[in-house]
Amino acid sequence: MVLKKYDYLIVGSGLFGAVFARYAVDNGKSCLVIEKRSHPGGNLYCKNINGINVHEYGAHIFHTNNRRVWEYVNRYAEFNRYTNSPIANYKGEIYNLPFNMNTFSRMWGVVTPEQARKKIDQQKSVIDHEPRNLEEQAIRLVGVDIYNKLIKGYTEKQWGRDCSQLPAFIIKRLPVRYTYDNNYFNDRYQGIPIGGYNVLIDALLEGCDIEFGVDYNKNREKYDAVADKMVYTGTIDSYYNYRFGKLEYRSLRFETVELDTDNYQGVAVVNYTDRETPFTRIIEHKHFEYGEQPITIITREYPAEWQGDMEPYYPVNDEMNQALYHKYAELAANELRTVFGGRLAEYKYYDMDKVIESALLKAEQELV
Repeated sequence: MVLKKYDYLIVGSGLFGAVFARYAVDNGKSCLVIEKRSHPGGNLYCKNINGINVHEYGAHIFHTNNRRVWEYVNRYAEFNRYTNSPIANYKGEIYNLPFNMNTFSRMWGVVTPEQARKKIDQQKSVIDHEPRNLEEQAIRLVGVDIYNKLIKGYTEKQWGRDCSQLPAFIIKRLPVRYTYDNNYFNDRYQGIPIGGYNVLIDALLEGCDIEFGVDYNKNREKYDAVADKMVYTGTIDSYYNYRFGKLEYRSLRFETVELDTDNYQGVAVVNYTDRETPFTRIIEHKHFEYGEQPITIITREYPAEWQGDMEPYYPVNDEMNQALYHKYAELAANELRTVFGGRLAEYKYYDMDKVIESALLKAEQELV
């Protein structure tokens, strides 16, 4: 019998893999982490450019109501008091998000919650039947004006098709607040790690061996031989060599530039909600950490059709893809050696706190 070098092979160094690794190492297990990219952290990775921590794969704002999760992340990184208050730019008109009294006052000139509620109720009533598509669902929730200016163009860019061609279930609810509160999240705890997310990831992976530039699915024989068990956070269909077909995703393209100004847009995130502007939002990274650098760095975020060599960001959770995923999930449920976890292995959009909850739960079950 050949003794294997590691207790766990962890495929992917994103948040799920890193949290599982931390738990395993703290319980006396040895871990090898392999990562396709040239850096750890998955989509949380930050690149420091002239003192500004740039969120390389889109804005990540940590928020949770789970006190255990909040205390957990603060064990490994100190978080600032950042509050997410994005704005929407519709053809030069500026609106606060999420939809609240500041939004309604700008849109219609109303000043009281009663006036705003009456306006929305009037506009919602144009859909008097069960919504048949996303367009009708959105109007049924927030009315015609908000839909046309703040939802339609942004959503069509994000998904690459008209709202009338998207299923209604994509928008099950839309936050509508009848208060003058621009805090995007209702969660009790919110912030950004001081020094960027690399501080958190590096602390979680401490004590692990790490190899970069490694695609597990192209090197299975080698890496299956090094550990007793595996944690897999890659795409579940690739793990099974696309036995039932490929799952679909939407992808993103980022265009990052340095500008010779200390403040470009006055807020970390501006959504561009008209259809004609090709990008969905601009991120000004320094505002995540209240930076006072003389220059600034912005990233324009462009939605993209996903091709096999691109990073998969958003699962296309329509009925066809969900049915396909469940076929793979049935196979995964019978795997004795492999733990599947994270947004790609579970084909779902995950907030960061929910990833941590899931990773801790699976680690506890695995390492009892």
